[in-house]
Amino acid sequence: MPTANDTPHDIIVIGGGSAALMAAIAASAGGARVLILEKGGKLGRKLGISGGGRCNVTNNNDTAELIKHIPGNGKFLYSALSQFGSRDIIAFFERLGIRLKEEDNGRMFPVTDSAKTVVDTLIKQVRRQGVEIRLDCPVRRVLYRGGKVEGVLLHNGETVRASRVIVAVGGKSVPRTGSTGDGYAWAMEAGHTVTPLYPTEVPLVSREPFIRRRELQGLSLRDVALTVWNAKGKPAVTHRGDMLFTHFGLSGPAALRCSQFVVKELAKAGLPVMTELPSAPGVPNADVGMEIGMEKGTRSGETGEADGEAAPSATVRLTIDLFPDVPEHDLYERVISAARAEPKKMVKTVLRQMLPDRIVPVLLNKAELDGEAACGGVSGKSWTVLSRLMKAFPVEVSGTLSLEEAFVTGGGVHLKEIDPKTMQSKIVEGLYFCGEILDVHGYTGGYNITAAFATGYAAGKHAAESVRVNL
Repeated sequence: MPTANDTPHDIIVIGGGSAALMAAIAASAGGARVLILEKGGKLGRKLGISGGGRCNVTNNNDTAELIKHIPGNGKFLYSALSQFGSRDIIAFFERLGIRLKEEDNGRMFPVTDSAKTVVDTLIKQVRRQGVEIRLDCPVRRVLYRGGKVEGVLLHNGETVRASRVIVAVGGKSVPRTGSTGDGYAWAMEAGHTVTPLYPTEVPLVSREPFIRRRELQGLSLRDVALTVWNAKGKPAVTHRGDMLFTHFGLSGPAALRCSQFVVKELAKAGLPVMTELPSAPGVPNADVGMEIGMEKGTRSGETGEADGEAAPSATVRLTIDLFPDVPEHDLYERVISAARAEPKKMVKTVLRQMLPDRIVPVLLNKAELDGEAACGGVSGKSWTVLSRLMKAFPVEVSGTLSLEEAFVTGGGVHLKEIDPKTMQSKIVEGLYFCGEILDVHGYTGGYNITAAFATGYAAGKHAAESVRVNL
């Protein structure tokens, strides 16, 4: 029968992702004896699929710009980023022998274009610094006594002692990589608040007739501006970039960045999509908060029906600006000039000179205009309607894919209970949180991973310093 493990570890890091590996490196560099406990069979699983398998390690922007792209409580990260910001991350990887290259919008990738390069290098550095790694070693509980951390209880019944525990297990998105929300129960048992969880960086769901008929499935739009509108008819956010029509809605970078704002607008509308968070031992579910989203296999903002379809309970209006660099009046003049130049040509033929072929019939349908009509017979009012639709192509969105299908988790351990400099709990001494388990989230494109590396570094560094102080 397993017994208590008295191996003298100063710090236990739970998790094997970006934040966990950086925490272990920072802590062991500070002289602490560090143990990594990873429930899966390998480290860096989510890191290995990030950036389309190329690993976008950070974004080469200053702190102020990084914060702008971390819409989920990014200001909390000022202290962490001052200790280990994007330029520090770049220098860190280059010291380890990983050459980086800058791509569009400041995104930094290894020149190998392989996430494996990053994962292997981090693991090698962890081992080089003497960190003990235990794989296939799931934690059941974090142990507390008298307001302090004592260690952890493993699922096999073994107790591992340490005076410092860093929880870096991620959120609930991409569960196949091991992020299954384990850490929320441990946080709540310590007395922490967990704010509502919701999917971010996730495809959008729409029940527009042209979406359901799959008229635009697979159509990619380059460099458009996608706007989310609130219930008062004001823009909640606009993101510019590429997007993709799918068989269920919208995807691509612009749509993913808009997703969290769709979720928030649906929540404001009182959408009944709340699901209980996992409760901590001895803590009733009613006391621990709620999760925004649906159960796995369903979509946030929708409820299932017997025929397998889903009925929207509310929608959020989005618009696509197909010509974001062209003012509406100039676009109108461009369209009308093309029509006047060839008055005998059909409307659809002229529009296809300016737009992807497949979107033209959908656009004409929304404008209630016959595409086979001759341009010379179309009124100026109709051309005005068309040009406005090209600047604001409307799509009603009824939700998103589930939290498990998102790449980033919104919500998490409440930041008022975390020291922003050290990442230590203000409730339990020796307990640290870093990475996606915190109520901090950024966009993909090097921002969310920067938050993970920065908070992991801060947690590891200060946990090690606190060990030295108490020796």
